Amino acid sequence: MHDGAAAALAGAACVGFSPARSSVERGSRHRFFSFLFSFWEMRRRRPALHSTRHGGGVAARRNISDGKFWSIMARDMANGITVNFKTKFLVVASGANSVENIPLIPGLQDFPGEAIHSSCYKAGKSYSGRNMLVVGSGNSGMEIAYDLASHGANTSIVIRSPLHIMTKELIRLGMTLAHHLPLKLVDNILVMMANFIFKDLSRHGITRPKIGPMVLKSETGRSAVIDVGNFGLIKKGIIKVQGRVTDIKGNIVQFEHGNESSFDEIVFATGYKSTANIANFFNHFQK
Repeated sequence: MHDGAAAALAGAACVGFSPARSSVERGSRHRFFSFLFSFWEMRRRRPALHSTRHGGGVAARRNISDGKFWSIMARDMANGITVNFKTKFLVVASGANSVENIPLIPGLQDFPGEAIHSSCYKAGKSYSGRNMLVVGSGNSGMEIAYDLASHGANTSIVIRSPLHIMTKELIRLGMTLAHHLPLKLVDNILVMMANFIFKDLSRHGITRPKIGPMVLKSETGRSAVIDVGNFGLIKKGIIKVQGRVTDIKGNIVQFEHGNESSFDEIVFATGYKSTANIANFFNHFQK
């Protein structure tokens, strides 16, 4: 059965139509055909929405008369027609963080090696034997550093801020306990268990935030770092921890506290910049 027909029959059951009945009341029959027409309209209009991703345009504004509905106009570039919609809810799903964030570091423009964003990183085997620097100590940066070191690269990672180190089992436990206990109490349990597992990492350049992992996530959106084996390599000195980058001179990268080292490539695991301004979006359409 065609997907559309299957969906139509499934939806028909929701409006009171039953194919097994020998006779159908007039009201039920009317509702059934009304549903089929609505479903056909939805299928007919769908290309207009898809086309806006490929050169079309969307304009929306609040209904001036009651302010309860959005009036939306979509341009179908394939057929050259304009379709109007009216809805109570408008979801803007056009992306928010899409621009690679690479910090401005003095001398980076003259760095002779490759400097890439983590979104362009492929696999550690391409960098075996190379001197690699990973800037950024979130989950992406930590996993990239582990991958590089596991494939024989001489790896260093920049850790500028305190961070929580957890196992996936601890995070799962915390999410379960959060349904029954206050977050601060859950944090105390998680930090105590993490300290037992990872011991004191301060001598390796890693400190914990004063706020616990669950509260930190709730208040700031910052996630704990899930250990994939990289902290064992940090303890062994296979992955070296560096502080904030202060300057780059040729292939020499200088760090705070006077440390410096030579690198062949740099990977920036520093996230993305937001390209969405929701406030301006709605202010524009409500004028």
